[in-house]
Amino acid sequence: MPEDSMKFRLKYVVEDTDRHGNVRLYYRHNGSKIRLRGPVGSPEFLADYRRAANPQKEKKTTTAKPGRVVPRSVKWLCVQYYKSAMFTELDPRTQKVRRSILERFCQHKNDGDKPFALLLPRHIRVRRDEMADRPEAANGMVKALRQLYRYALRYDHHDDNPAEKVEYLKGNPDGFHSWSLGEIEKYEDAHPVGTPARLALALALYTGQRRADLVTLGKQHVRDGWLTFTQHKGRNHKPVRMEIPVIPELQKIIDATPTGDLTFLVTAFNRPFTSNGFGNRFRKWCDEAGLPNCSVHGLRKAAAARLAELGCTEQEIMAITGHTTSKEVTRYTRAASQKTRAESALRRFSGEQKPDKSVPLSMAVVPGGTKSQPK
Repeated sequence: MPEDSMKFRLKYVVEDTDRHGNVRLYYRHNGSKIRLRGPVGSPEFLADYRRAANPQKEKKTTTAKPGRVVPRSVKWLCVQYYKSAMFTELDPRTQKVRRSILERFCQHKNDGDKPFALLLPRHIRVRRDEMADRPEAANGMVKALRQLYRYALRYDHHDDNPAEKVEYLKGNPDGFHSWSLGEIEKYEDAHPVGTPARLALALALYTGQRRADLVTLGKQHVRDGWLTFTQHKGRNHKPVRMEIPVIPELQKIIDATPTGDLTFLVTAFNRPFTSNGFGNRFRKWCDEAGLPNCSVHGLRKAAAARLAELGCTEQEIMAITGHTTSKEVTRYTRAASQKTRAESALRRFSGEQKPDKSVPLSMAVVPGGTKSQPK
């Protein structure tokens, strides 16, 4: 220990070296671990040591009154995190989702009032396993805690990230259900051309975009037959600018359907949808068509899968969907790619000539081959 530590030899004072090689002082006793300001022997150090060694006043606050935050608790750490640039620079929707997850974690058995320094991987695993029937929600909780403790590390509130040591659960590897051609035709039978429901299907299927983008698309985004816009996701940090051709089938449906002034899709009150509101409305349209397992996000997968079946490369598919990495595209198109490879292999095995895969985009994004395919 340094010379100053030898002079004082105060009980329960320990030194830890963090991953950057910095020496930190702590008061460690009866399961508690409290950070002490240095150097040893300084007025700041002695003041922190006295508070740590005589925590009577602090103990009175361990059961927080409604609306009160226990110092150095998990909830206290969350409050500090919400004020930081690490949180405020996130997309507003991401902020809302992450705050909601962390608040639910804090409310569970008053976990928010417990010292954040005492949260261990085994505690998080227990909470994760309680949510095993909802693996995506459990993984979302672990991810949120990882980000919370990354903040604690970066701002010197703590020297460990217990959530990083907790494994994710195995969720549904295929994610949202991808629409089949039969399901698309069933929806089209229930919602003919000229209805908002059919326009929503066409926009989702023939552009491959997320619902947050679908609700913002309007006539002002169409230039010389191309949709030109910036995707909503990541627009503040890593904006993705898109240019997608408006194929004849989509243009025909747009022309046949009443639309809003600023957006193609509007509510019954002629106002643009919110992303969640559109998701709820599309859910009702699917239910009316007898498709309880289908969703608007599944159409994005269906578009990508159809492009893969027609021999498009991952880079070509990413040019439509706007993905910046191939990870999600690979997951979307896994089954379609297998089908294409199997067909190609058996054609060669039987001596048949491999079919021409140079399919024009106007044909590629049309999922059917009968009533939806442009002539």
